[in-house]
Amino acid sequence: MKRVIECVPNISEGRDKAKIKRITDIVEKVDGALLLNVDPGKATNRTVITIGGSPEDVMEAAFQLIKKASEEIDMSQHSGAHPRFGATDVCPLVPVSNVTMEECIEYARILGKRIGEELSIPVYFYENAATSSDRSNLATVRSGEYEGLKDKLSDSNWKPDHGPSAYNESVSRSGVTAVSARDFLVAYNINLNTTSTRRANSIAFDIRERGRVKREGNSLTGKIIKDNSGNPVSEPGLLKCVKGIGWFIEEYGVAQISYNLTNISVTSIHEAFDKTCERALARGIRVTGSELIGLVPKKALLEAGEYFLKKQERSLGLHEEEVLKIAVKSLGLDELAPFNVRERIIEYVLEDRLSDSSKLVDLNLKEFAHETAAESPAPGGGSISAYVGALGVSLGTMVANLSAHKRGWDDKWEYYSEWAVKGQQYKQRLTELVDEDTEAFNQIMAAFGLPKGSEAEKEARKQAISDATKGAILIPLEVMKNAADSMEVMLEMSQTGLEASISDAGVGALCARTAVRGAWLNVRINAKDLNDQSFIDDVMNEASAYMSKADELESKIIGFVEDKI
Repeated sequence: MKRVIECVPNISEGRDKAKIKRITDIVEKVDGALLLNVDPGKATNRTVITIGGSPEDVMEAAFQLIKKASEEIDMSQHSGAHPRFGATDVCPLVPVSNVTMEECIEYARILGKRIGEELSIPVYFYENAATSSDRSNLATVRSGEYEGLKDKLSDSNWKPDHGPSAYNESVSRSGVTAVSARDFLVAYNINLNTTSTRRANSIAFDIRERGRVKREGNSLTGKIIKDNSGNPVSEPGLLKCVKGIGWFIEEYGVAQISYNLTNISVTSIHEAFDKTCERALARGIRVTGSELIGLVPKKALLEAGEYFLKKQERSLGLHEEEVLKIAVKSLGLDELAPFNVRERIIEYVLEDRLSDSSKLVDLNLKEFAHETAAESPAPGGGSISAYVGALGVSLGTMVANLSAHKRGWDDKWEYYSEWAVKGQQYKQRLTELVDEDTEAFNQIMAAFGLPKGSEAEKEARKQAISDATKGAILIPLEVMKNAADSMEVMLEMSQTGLEASISDAGVGALCARTAVRGAWLNVRINAKDLNDQSFIDDVMNEASAYMSKADELESKIIGFVEDKI
């Protein structure tokens, strides 16, 4: 996989579409940087921008965006509901693939130094990139907001990490920028059937980690309780790693609770949603839906979908698209605007933007058949074997899902759900192998096309052909393994599953058996010209075990099916 980071600059402009476009267009002028998402908010007068790509390309795009924003946005004229202190208010870097947090911290430090030196914009590092513990919290760094910058910059304790430390005309226009390295932060707003900011804040204070100031008697009007040093005593909220405030959104005509979920492994989206529903109801208020700002990791919404499926006592063994639909509907993410998962989930957006070729599995049934029948050797028997195996275990998974819904079997839904989940896992891997088999064939063709003039070139070509051939053997071997192993689902369903669908379990077993035998033929034909007997012996022993397993399971499954029919 490529080295990929995400950058999520927040600019202090959410109303002027032309201005926002001029700023974001800069990103697409940087080769290798991808403008993944632009999410403006009128009431907050703020736009969340998501950039993806290699670290070097993303840093260049972020720098150019910050430069353009400082030219386009005059902070002395800015107002909005969201806390802010700069034209580019924050600029966090997030590791996505093959990049460590430590590397992201170093990238953030390099970017911040360049912003300060070349653009003369004061820079504060926060969260993981913070240079001192008292600057790790963004709320602390941003305290006083733009209006308090003059006093802040005159305070020696708040000297910027880079850039000018004196308030001047340039800083008056650009404000300052906070740069960080952090994990995925989910910006998540929950909609209420009230217009009261005070009540929305009260719910937010119940939930957020910092909680609220502790008072005597009435939690809203009682006397503030202080410690021995005279500092207010805080009463912590219900959820860790959650920041939150309430506000009124004029364009929607409702109050919202705006959360930052700083670690979704500690507090998930669905947990924040359910706890908010609970505390809202206690105050006579209803949650009507919610809103995600920017992009979100796929895992976060899949976990939400599974959470709500469990509450309904429904099988979890559904395709991820169905699980995501449940998440979107249950959280009310489409209440204020359509919610397209392909445009809002970071992995999908990166997949769509970084993919340099079309996939066989993305073709429809007719297109796949036409492509197979065309005058080209790929896709061939290996891809078809993998696909037949995916179809086979799909039938077994279907029986498990139907069994989980059978009237009178309500106490068994979790049992069948577990089998359906197993089936989905086998199906997912076999589906991936459809394209991997074709790619392995393409690698062989590429190796044969290497130059063979000099002795060094001949040796390199020979080695490349050997390596590619081994890859073309191991892929169908993995098809054999997954198809044979997947038959455990059909075996269980033929014994305990919905009897009306017993024949489907049988057909699934026949497909899986075909996948094993078909992949076996591909292993053998690709191995016949390989000059590595030890490798071949190991592969053949493993393949023979899969063949024996598939033969035995097919016999058992078809026997159970025939008896019940």
